[in-house]
Amino acid sequence: MGSKDIALIAHLMRRAGFGATYEELEARDAKGYEATVEELLDPDSYGVPEFDEFIPARFYPAYEWPTAPTHPQANVVYHLISSPRPLHEKMALFWHMLFATSDAKVNGNHQMLQQFHMFREYGLGDYRDLLVRVAKDPAMIFWLDNNENHTDAPNENWGRELLELFSLGVGMDGHLNYTEDDVKAAARAFTGWTMSYRIPGLAYLWGFEYKEEDHDDGEKVFLGHRGRFNGEDIVDIIVQQPATHRFIARHLYNFFVADEVQVAAWKDTPPRDPDAVNAIAKAFKESGYEIKDTLRFIFNSDFFKDERAWFAKVKNPAEVVAGTMRLVGEYKEPKPGLTLLAWEMGFQSQELLNPPSVEGWHYGQEWIDSGSLVRRVNLMADNLGDATKPGTRYIIDRLASRGGMSPEELVDGCLEIMGYIRLESETRQEYIDYVKAEAGSEVKRGVSKKEVQAFEQLVTNVLRHIASSKEYQFC
Repeated sequence: MGSKDIALIAHLMRRAGFGATYEELEARDAKGYEATVEELLDPDSYGVPEFDEFIPARFYPAYEWPTAPTHPQANVVYHLISSPRPLHEKMALFWHMLFATSDAKVNGNHQMLQQFHMFREYGLGDYRDLLVRVAKDPAMIFWLDNNENHTDAPNENWGRELLELFSLGVGMDGHLNYTEDDVKAAARAFTGWTMSYRIPGLAYLWGFEYKEEDHDDGEKVFLGHRGRFNGEDIVDIIVQQPATHRFIARHLYNFFVADEVQVAAWKDTPPRDPDAVNAIAKAFKESGYEIKDTLRFIFNSDFFKDERAWFAKVKNPAEVVAGTMRLVGEYKEPKPGLTLLAWEMGFQSQELLNPPSVEGWHYGQEWIDSGSLVRRVNLMADNLGDATKPGTRYIIDRLASRGGMSPEELVDGCLEIMGYIRLESETRQEYIDYVKAEAGSEVKRGVSKKEVQAFEQLVTNVLRHIASSKEYQFC
């Protein structure tokens, strides 16, 4: 079904981005796998342009208007679909899912969009610096009540979630990575970290504000360290902990390599691949907590390249929507419909900028239920089966250029051009049998209008079948 090298690059693009067209895969295959990894990690050095932020402002001015309720979600969707730097968008999504902050409480969708921009800009950098930025982010401050954390009345919400969900994790096998006293010390250290308030009519975004007079400057004991700690001191101690290295490593493995059990079960369930998680943790520590270097290690590792890791993750709704639009060539240019796509992600159980709790979304097979599965299949099948879509037209023309094909070659050609998709043998045979029943032993476009239409209808039907398959729900 094509070279193993290009299939590996297709795997990389599904994980480090939102998939790729066959043309893009061929271009990247010509550069090579390692060069593709480097271009994804460091697009500046390869002349890859940044996303043009003026496009949303010029063509979708309402997306910048603070009273428009869903438009910031549409802004994110447009980035996911059309950015020439897909790994930056994928990492922004990763951190959004890890540092789950919700507009349900923040009630300021542009504040949430500002946070997502932060994840995009700094998500491939130093984890320590990112953690400080998150602690100073007004949406996070309000979400976890650190604006209510005062020297004479500490609020432990931010300190607790910082340790439990954002860095150390609870622990395993009865061993706790932190104590209640550590939570209290962290809360005291972050007193005074608050936000400046919006000015009605002049500003609609909060800013960070440090109030020294409201900071508890007393001595604290945190994770065995003693001192008059401030918030950054707490972060410095956290990032040095082996438990933090393993926790971030397991999150990266779960997001980029293969689905794990839900985070809440990590304290009782060992990693799916302990050696891989330990290796990622080691690379993370040795890099000085640099995410870019850690991802370079992951993408070049044997466990990532191993074919057993291919299609070992259920697509999240963002991957379903953005991947489908990229494949069919939609939204390369501005056009209406982005808000509807943002809603579609919500209908599939991932409302961007509005996760259900501080725990974030449950992932893997929990993305799938009877309602969301129907939405997924309809979106993918309707778009891939539409011959007016540029990407679908490309698939039809590319197959037609191959001349006469057997039913097996037609089905395998569709799978290849769609990104080297794999089907179980029984599913593949069903589609082959369908083509035989419709077109006989040889398939070609022909020259008459009737023949051309029949060929296009056959190809789009096969694409619909593939998009509707169980296997296509995995990436």
